[in-house]
Amino acid sequence: MKIACLFPGQGSQSAGMGLDLCKHFPTAKKLFAQIDQITGRPLSNLCFNGPAEELKHTVNTQPAILAVSLAAWTCYREAGGPEPAYVAGHSLGEFSALYAARVLPLETIVQLVEKRARLMKASPSGAMSAILGMKYDRLNELCRKVSQEAANQAGVIVIANFNTEEQIVISGAPDIVASVNALAKTEGAKAIPLPVGGAFHSPLMAAASQEFNNALSACEFNEAYYPIVQNVTASAQSNGIAIKEILQKQMTSSVLWCQTIKYMIDQGVTAFIEIGPGKALSGMVKRIDKTMQTYNVEDSSSLSTTVAALSERVEV
Repeated sequence: MKIACLFPGQGSQSAGMGLDLCKHFPTAKKLFAQIDQITGRPLSNLCFNGPAEELKHTVNTQPAILAVSLAAWTCYREAGGPEPAYVAGHSLGEFSALYAARVLPLETIVQLVEKRARLMKASPSGAMSAILGMKYDRLNELCRKVSQEAANQAGVIVIANFNTEEQIVISGAPDIVASVNALAKTEGAKAIPLPVGGAFHSPLMAAASQEFNNALSACEFNEAYYPIVQNVTASAQSNGIAIKEILQKQMTSSVLWCQTIKYMIDQGVTAFIEIGPGKALSGMVKRIDKTMQTYNVEDSSSLSTTVAALSERVEV
């Protein structure tokens, strides 16, 4: 069995996440303490105790999910979890993957995600919706039609996330997203507005992306210990310079998640381990290819179950 490790993005948070790992693994407790020190705030307390209302704010959500994902990864490695053939992360999760692949050290990763979260929070008002049950070609046609009718910058709308064949996220100006939602519903699709305040992974992120790239430029990226399948290209990369160049496009580009999973399947991966809070990515994998085996690591119980199931069955 060839495995890949996946790291979740914004939306996977929940109050109480990471607490069980902290109680059972001194290394997790140490990592949370380090991240609290780097951020200069009690981020671990927010993860463990909430409140959920505070946890869902982008400036808190992104570093909190990162902290839990890195703690889960550290515990997975300490418990003897098998080496992955690839790592990948969904949007924010790509930064967890960078840490797992030893491309950037802990302090740099945490500082970058803190900055990313602040910039995305301060970006122009926007909206995002998950559209279920509509093929890409038709949804893209609706987006183009509504955008052309708006005929100005305020009419920006794009496909932001290709999560599965029939779960696609749109992003753009609030009124335009609402219009596409309404049209999609008339054709039998389901539109679910997402609880975010910005138009992530769209041209409306251009100013934030430019500022964030200034911070990225100052960082030295190491060669990846595990190949990273990046959101922007849906292909594996190990060269540090190339990883940085591709990452600089992430904030304004679509998350090619469905293509990312298919790429790894084409390379022989047959099992995916979601490392971090929740099981959203595992569900997507199953909808992309139901023959894939999925596991998750978010607490001591899921960790022991996953490591036991995989330890003697992995090929890198």
